[in-house]
Amino acid sequence: MAHFLPARYLRRTILLALVCTFVLHSPLSAQDGFKTETQSGNAERIRVAVANFKPGSADPANGSLKQTFDTTLFADLTNAGIFDIVSKSLAPNVTPGSPNEMSLGQWGAPPSAAAMVAFGALGVNGGRLAVNGYLFDVKNTQFPQVLAKQYAEDATEDNARQIAHRFADEIIFRLGGGVPGIAETKIYYVHGAVGDKEIWEMDYDGANQHAITHLGTISISPRVSPDNSRLAFSSLSKYGFQIKMYSLLLGRMVNFPSADGTNVSPAWAPNGKELAFSSSRTGDPEIWISDVNGALGRRVTSFKGPDASPVYNPRTGSQIAWISGRTGLPQLYVMDTDGSAIQRMTDGGYVSSPSWSPNGQFLAFAWNRKYGPGAPGGQDIYVMEIATKRWIQLTHDSGECDFPSWSPDGRHIVFSNDHKIWTMLADGTERHALTGPGADMPNWSWK
Repeated sequence: MAHFLPARYLRRTILLALVCTFVLHSPLSAQDGFKTETQSGNAERIRVAVANFKPGSADPANGSLKQTFDTTLFADLTNAGIFDIVSKSLAPNVTPGSPNEMSLGQWGAPPSAAAMVAFGALGVNGGRLAVNGYLFDVKNTQFPQVLAKQYAEDATEDNARQIAHRFADEIIFRLGGGVPGIAETKIYYVHGAVGDKEIWEMDYDGANQHAITHLGTISISPRVSPDNSRLAFSSLSKYGFQIKMYSLLLGRMVNFPSADGTNVSPAWAPNGKELAFSSSRTGDPEIWISDVNGALGRRVTSFKGPDASPVYNPRTGSQIAWISGRTGLPQLYVMDTDGSAIQRMTDGGYVSSPSWSPNGQFLAFAWNRKYGPGAPGGQDIYVMEIATKRWIQLTHDSGECDFPSWSPDGRHIVFSNDHKIWTMLADGTERHALTGPGADMPNWSWK
């Protein structure tokens, strides 16, 4: 029979490879803040209006699918965090379905005062859903069309959502400086109660939540491959925690060899050809790197004290950030993938769960800077600028926050807070929950 860890021990034991008690260090003093490149500061955002799409047929399914599409498109553009979205209450009470039905003056005048307007038509015919979407520049009366897209899929609620996601991402890419949107991305996470934790998947906005694994044990730390074809995670068996592999293309588990000791926290190299993970196969938990089939393993750390939670620099693939207890309480470190050029990034408190920003310039992590018996501190999400080691605190006094993960556009961070999954912009604003209780350890897909 498998041995299951009590829930109250699960978080700490996984992060620090289930083995070590740490000594208390002095907390850090506060630092001056800085701005990530994802923060808009005082830059003026483009004001975008989103018209409800015009019904394209009298099919009974048209109404509900159009409502799903309209709601999803509006939410996607709002969630992007880079636009000033016109409230539906301020928009003209019209539904232009084609360019010749668009009155730029209506949308450009107060109270809408839009600079851009997204509009179009949606119709259901013979079980097929057809969508024509447009983006117009309100101020360019001579050549207003910025974007025109056509979509056709089977007439289902999910396809209506997915088409809205695709159209939103096209708009975000066109108006957001050429950075792809995230509306079609996925988030993988742990869901379940004590003794039964499975890997689940959901859309970036919390919709379509469903189980991926059905192993009947404790599975943790999901990490999706850069091409979204495979999912690596760690699962508890009679041999302890072992790295497992699930094919998202085949819809089933695929072979990954077991190893001695505890093997946790897998991380994909950005080229998709290597996995870094923590393994205690030689006694002390160290960072190892293998190929994606579990072969050619090599140890890259060698120091007394547990090493866990590796994550690659997604821009270069030549560096790994990880958590080490080699000096007492767990701290954040960075090294080259051959184990050289080690830098300690934090020097106090209790640190866990690093996540590297897509541009390679920042690390997000969980940090209790005043950790210890009777200390007034709390575990919050922080972002550090790697070149200067300056940091900013994103969450404040909201309970235990952990497991941050960057969106592929670098503009958002998903994290866990008291066993719910939340999302926020990378400056800590516009925070809202994606799941109910029982969810943890989120990982945002690469694209």
